[in-house]
Amino acid sequence: MMRMMMMMMMMMMMMVMMMFNENDYHGINGNVSLDRRSEIVQSPNRYELALGTADKSNNNSLSRGETGSYDLGSAEARARNNNGHFGGSNGGALHTVDENMINNNYQNQQPSATNGQTSSAVGLGNGNSGTLRSIDEEMRKKKWPTDRAYFLAKELLMTERTYKKDLDVINTWFREELTPEDLENLQPLFQYFESMLEHHSVFLRDLEHRILLWEGRGGHETHRIGDVMLKNMVVLPIYDEYVESHREILERLNDLYDNDDKFQQTYREFELQKVCYLPISYFILKPLHRLLHYELLLELLLAHYGEDHFDRTDCHGTLMMLTRSTEVIRRELTASENHSLLCEIQRDIDGYDGLVQPDRKLIRQGCLLKHSKRGLQQRMFFLFSDVLLYAVKSPVTQTFKVLGHVPVRSLLTENAEHNAFVIFGGQRAITVSAGTTVEKTLWLEELAKAANSLKYKPQTQLPIVSIKTCTSSEENLEACGLSSALVPPAAARQPSPRNNTALHVCWHRGVTICLDDHLRSGRNQISGYLLRKFKNSSGWQKLWVVLTSFCLYFYKSYSDDAALASLPLLGYTVGPPGIQDAVQKEYVFKLSFKNHTYFFRAESEHTYNRWMEVLRSATQIQESRSSPTINSNNLINNNGSNGN
Repeated sequence: MMRMMMMMMMMMMMMVMMMFNENDYHGINGNVSLDRRSEIVQSPNRYELALGTADKSNNNSLSRGETGSYDLGSAEARARNNNGHFGGSNGGALHTVDENMINNNYQNQQPSATNGQTSSAVGLGNGNSGTLRSIDEEMRKKKWPTDRAYFLAKELLMTERTYKKDLDVINTWFREELTPEDLENLQPLFQYFESMLEHHSVFLRDLEHRILLWEGRGGHETHRIGDVMLKNMVVLPIYDEYVESHREILERLNDLYDNDDKFQQTYREFELQKVCYLPISYFILKPLHRLLHYELLLELLLAHYGEDHFDRTDCHGTLMMLTRSTEVIRRELTASENHSLLCEIQRDIDGYDGLVQPDRKLIRQGCLLKHSKRGLQQRMFFLFSDVLLYAVKSPVTQTFKVLGHVPVRSLLTENAEHNAFVIFGGQRAITVSAGTTVEKTLWLEELAKAANSLKYKPQTQLPIVSIKTCTSSEENLEACGLSSALVPPAAARQPSPRNNTALHVCWHRGVTICLDDHLRSGRNQISGYLLRKFKNSSGWQKLWVVLTSFCLYFYKSYSDDAALASLPLLGYTVGPPGIQDAVQKEYVFKLSFKNHTYFFRAESEHTYNRWMEVLRSATQIQESRSSPTINSNNLINNNGSNGN
């Protein structure tokens, strides 16, 4: 009987245990029936990494939705809800601020908690403040990584977000504008970009996950980035093929633009769209610049690591694999950058066709002031390896009308007083003035060097033309070999959509740059969140900032497709704020040009130094312009005169 009762009790216990469904949690010994998973607090390294608006039932799948990458704002919001507090930072880390709160501030003009008033309009088209509240209070709530390696890894993540969106501009946005015939003609371009985009979507996901672990409760073994980059090197064969083919792609784009009016119209209309914030040819070179940036970050990491650092082996191995590709890129990039610039200049000038030639190299472009009986006239000069052009910008078409050209072979120069010098070509001399003594020296050295380099080369078919005969009149254009038929009427030309490119900024700021400056700009690019403040405002505004091609682009968030505003940097100076600026914050740098002043605040000392380094590379060519000689009282911008 006792045995039967024991058997019945065991059967009842088994029936009770079977009543729990298969999702119930049981302890390691199998005798705990309470599910305690709800008591586990999600740490930052256990974020639910959702992909934008993608289906939440499949969070691991890549999506070409709004962002194509993790929705970190939502993930951080969920983590804060689980933890019951808002994360801060030691040193003002901007990444801990809830992006959703920031976007709400843009719309609602929340007052600043530090000064009790709403900051002034930001001048980005919406008139809202986007003021951050209690930043310094939040900075003290949580300690974030301070290692230099962490900030280099974070720079890799931030710039990867921008790079992926740049790939999208061509592979998604531009592709949608083209006809089936155009797509067939440009098939290699889209094949390469689609392959790179698919790979970098996965790479971006891995980077975001690693940074979340690094910032959260991941172990010490997660404080590394070399293994993630080493895994990324499987894409190198695609890049090697692209490096070999990209010149052919650039040439095919230019041929279609020159010979197919419908394609040219589509091309120009796409460059007018806000999503296309750079000329299309610049996007074609982005993959080459990206590998050079990987190389730079790896070199900085290795310089920081000690010999026994556990991440050094992976970083060194990645750099060795990458170096084989970047060596080829360096050999090809100068010619490719030059070809791209020639194509862009050709599209921005009237009156001189056939500018793009295989052996022609851009040396320098910039503004000089031509001396005339009527005073000083602003002119845009283009020094190429075989010809010197000068032009004036049309206020109607926003293009540059060529007024004259001189073969470099026949060119002579002579120094003059102050910042002036004389250019001899044929039977007439022209006197010009540079903005500074440094610019004058650069022009004289490069004009002489270009002329000397042609002394022992065979004569080209370009006729020797006197500057005297090259004027803006129709009669004299023909005398210079420039047919008036090549100069379209003003009504037939659309305004240029690229007024923030280096060529147009050189005109408006009266500055000059050379091919080496363009190459340096391609190597020095950076992205990330910064706090921005105007000179006379009290509030700080959080913005996603992209620096590329001598220009800053401002976004509310890294996921936005179109920039709110842009700030061309040529002519600006960069440095720390002065005592008179009364900026009582750390890691602040100042950008200024004449009476325009902007303050930007970085999240850490390392980030501050990196932004300063890259910004100086974009502005240092103008740091000597302390006392420009251009005076609005004696400057004649004579667009309609017959004077050359």
